[in-house]
Amino acid sequence: MSADVILGAQWGDEGKGKIVDLLSEGYDVIVRYQGGANAGHTVIVGNEKYVMHLLPSGVLRKGVVNIIGHGVVLDMGSLVEEMEGLKKRGINITPASLKISENAAIVLPYHKIMDKAKESKKAGKKIGTTGRGIGPCYTDKYVRTGVRLRDIYNDEILKAKVAENLEEKNFLLKNLYGEKEVSAAAVIAEAKKYGKILKPYVCDTINEVNDLLKKGKKILFEGAQGALLDIDFGTYPYVTSSNPTIGGVMTGSGASHKYSKKVRGITKAYQTRVGNGPFPTEMDEVNGERTRQKGGEFGATTGRPRRCGWLDLVALKYVCDLNGLTDILLTKIDVLSIFDELKVCTHYMYKGKKSDRFIPDGEELYKVKPVYKIFKGWGTDLTAVRSMKQMPKEAKTYIKFIEKYTGVKVSMVSVGPERDQILKKPPRNTDAMIRLADSVMYDVKKSGKNRIQYIVSIGDE
Repeated sequence: MSADVILGAQWGDEGKGKIVDLLSEGYDVIVRYQGGANAGHTVIVGNEKYVMHLLPSGVLRKGVVNIIGHGVVLDMGSLVEEMEGLKKRGINITPASLKISENAAIVLPYHKIMDKAKESKKAGKKIGTTGRGIGPCYTDKYVRTGVRLRDIYNDEILKAKVAENLEEKNFLLKNLYGEKEVSAAAVIAEAKKYGKILKPYVCDTINEVNDLLKKGKKILFEGAQGALLDIDFGTYPYVTSSNPTIGGVMTGSGASHKYSKKVRGITKAYQTRVGNGPFPTEMDEVNGERTRQKGGEFGATTGRPRRCGWLDLVALKYVCDLNGLTDILLTKIDVLSIFDELKVCTHYMYKGKKSDRFIPDGEELYKVKPVYKIFKGWGTDLTAVRSMKQMPKEAKTYIKFIEKYTGVKVSMVSVGPERDQILKKPPRNTDAMIRLADSVMYDVKKSGKNRIQYIVSIGDE
């Protein structure tokens, strides 16, 4: 019985989709545990590019069960559109391969209208939301007025909840935001329309997940966004409305922590951020644009250009410690080939003092200045590299420094978007070395020999 976790170790957009797609071959079940249609996972298979917003990345693998947990806020229209789009491309999605939590909160039309209206009214204090209604939907969930997927199939409850919500929403839309009021009948009709299409996929996923674990199935939990956008641990208020961090796995799926094994954090070899908020290592305009163009740094959901910066190890170590990461999966190292010299942030200057502590506050983080360590670039294209042995010395040095600083091993490195461009780094199996050494010493003592010499090769060195 094992459950592993993949989560974003930056501000999202780290390449989780392609990694989950690759790893899904070794799992029976993929569970999406939080977020909504504001997330975008891009997977490239051969000449085909797939962008998913709500569907777990395992849908591209035959025989894998995909579960959308109750921690997700569900835009039913977006999900149906996504499913139909994949069906047209030959990806068959059935109730056996996709299961949706009956307790997932539903994003309704008034959530999107409220989201955009509130953001536009903030003027200079915009958060930079996607306008997909995620925040307002989570708000209703936590003030206990939210409509859940199961409510779609109970006319009395659905009508009562929509009426209760619109009493408040329409007052605010009309009197505070100057927007048109929303029709309850239209909201209900749309919800029932999509609810009918999705009904065969709806089930009690809490018991489903736990039953699968008890049967010995291997489960991979897939997060959306990134740890630095966590509502509690991120750069508040410039954050998302859910918990992309490790705690969100349990609260968003119902799985017990006792099943958790590996917790893998995905980070780019540099840093990106979409929307507003502090970004200590943000590059100057010229280098930022070079990185953006080379890395294709445009939002999969919105198409917005991403802000680009140097790798922030202060932030990465914070995420490693916070989530108990067992592995780091490093993506897009090939993009850095354009630089002769690389910067890595190792400390902040904050209030006149040098610090290696991350500051999980959006306003205070604006006040820090990064302290950089300079690395020599490798200057060669890495996209043709197919093993760690082929990596330039300078790239290996860069990776080793990340491991040393964070105290977490880098177990995968990607040099491009294709499945065969994700390189698995051979493990340094110290436990195996200890067992071997104990065995050797026992054999030496038993045989009475005075001296024995062994050469042990581990990894690439």
